[in-house]
Amino acid sequence: MSKYGVTLTPEHFAYIRARTTAEDEFLVALARAADAEGIPAISVTPEQGALLQILLRAGGAREVVEVGTLAGCSAIWMARALPALGRVRTIEIEPRHANFAESWIARSDVAGRIEVHRGDARDVLPGFADGSADLVFLDADKTGYAGYLEHAVRIVRRGGLVVVDNALAFGHLLDDEEQDESVVAVRRFNERLAGDARLQSVLVPLGDGMWVGVRR
Repeated sequence: MSKYGVTLTPEHFAYIRARTTAEDEFLVALARAADAEGIPAISVTPEQGALLQILLRAGGAREVVEVGTLAGCSAIWMARALPALGRVRTIEIEPRHANFAESWIARSDVAGRIEVHRGDARDVLPGFADGSADLVFLDADKTGYAGYLEHAVRIVRRGGLVVVDNALAFGHLLDDEEQDESVVAVRRFNERLAGDARLQSVLVPLGDGMWVGVRR
């Protein structure tokens, strides 16, 4: 086997998805409704949702903080992996997205485990106590990732996890001609996180790539 591993192709990703926990009827309906409302179709993929659940269950997590609610899909994936008294605190800056997410969360099987906090995460996160989360999931504006990371490291307990989506920059990570500000921000963030001694991190190539880091 090559020391560089296997070069993944779209066929590999399709193979992985076909053999991973699928979305249930509720999440499929949520995605369709979100699309009809014009909410961007950028929620976590089923294989990413499954990975989040595995991480939460393996760590016995009870408290999750999420930056970027969007339609509420990832919050529901994560809340389903928590015990009855577990909680996902999810932050959404866009009122229309927050309204949609709240309406679908209220209909879900984990309505009592999810709190939607409205506003800019830069204003909301300072109100969360140090060490008050077992996992922090960042999936919001990419230009804000560096700032969110500082709060994430503070909020997550030692031994807890920081997970960050879109580490492959929408497929443009290695395309030097692509200079969109979000892509550039992801490239800079990746270098920053790779060298952050506070976390032991690995970039997992599922979906658009997810950083998984454990707080030292």
